[in-house]
Amino acid sequence: MKLLALSDLHGDYSHVESICEKAGDFDAVLIAGDLTDFGPDEKALELLAMFTTPVLAVPGNCDNPSLLGIMDENENTINLHNSIHEFGGLNFIGLGGSNPTPFNTPFELSEKKIGEYVGQLLSGLNGKIILLSHAPPRNTTDRLPHGNVGSEALARYLGRFDLIVCGHIHEARGIVRVNGTQVVNPGMASRGHGALITINEHISTEFIDAK
Repeated sequence: MKLLALSDLHGDYSHVESICEKAGDFDAVLIAGDLTDFGPDEKALELLAMFTTPVLAVPGNCDNPSLLGIMDENENTINLHNSIHEFGGLNFIGLGGSNPTPFNTPFELSEKKIGEYVGQLLSGLNGKIILLSHAPPRNTTDRLPHGNVGSEALARYLGRFDLIVCGHIHEARGIVRVNGTQVVNPGMASRGHGALITINEHISTEFIDAK
């Protein structure tokens, strides 16, 4: 299975067509949040209409929580926030928003709530499990000059997932492997960055640059 991973579009979709062309064929799109830049929610419909394959998405901390309703109503989109979806023999679970930031952004969750959501979703799941999360786990793709700012609650579940696709930290594009979990930040799609993730027996990631 081939998955196109995007994150942090912030309302700028000017590079999406080029990213898709460079990616070639893919089975589904994963969007790891910040589809808009503090709204309006309807702006995201422009993005979602650009794909003919299924789109699995979660909102980011710079999206309004009301974006969940827009995603629920869009025919081609699976709103993965706090839910499970089986696709192509893989289990996808999702977590929108982010752990608390200093900026009081629209969609933030306490570490306690993040831990509760993910723990409940994982309960009883078997097989390959993929987490689509806006926020990264702590000490993975979350490094800023003043330290690591990812979610401590998510970090406790490293090893439970085969793959985590996340974003949020614009400066931390890359791949980190911890306890058998591959964490991928595809970079800012608003700057022409994305990733093509191939999943078979193994998981491989190819970064895409539209520019």
